[in-house]
Amino acid sequence: MRSALKKDLYELIEALPDTEVEAARRYLQYLRDMGDPVLRSARNAPLDDEPETDEERAAVQEAREAAARGEVLTDEELRRELGL
Repeated sequence: MRSALKKDLYELIEALPDTEVEAARRYLQYLRDMGDPVLRSARNAPLDDEPETDEERAAVQEAREAAARGEVLTDEELRRELGL
C-alpha cells in the first residue's frame, strides 16, 4: 500500500508544470516537518516578543567582539568540550 501511494506521488510530481515544482517542494517539506514533534513545536511556538534587556544586549555585543577577535571554537572543539 505504502509503495503504491509513493508511486502515485512520484507520478503526480512528474506531471506537475515546471512553474509549480517549487511550491510542491515547499509543501512536501512542510508536511515532513510537521511529522517531527520538535520541528512542529518550534514552528508553532509564539514569537519572543519580550524586549531585549540591557544585560542581553551586552552579552550579544561581548560575543560579537570575541568572534571578531577570533575567539571561537570549531564544531569539533565544542563537541569535545561538551563531551559529545
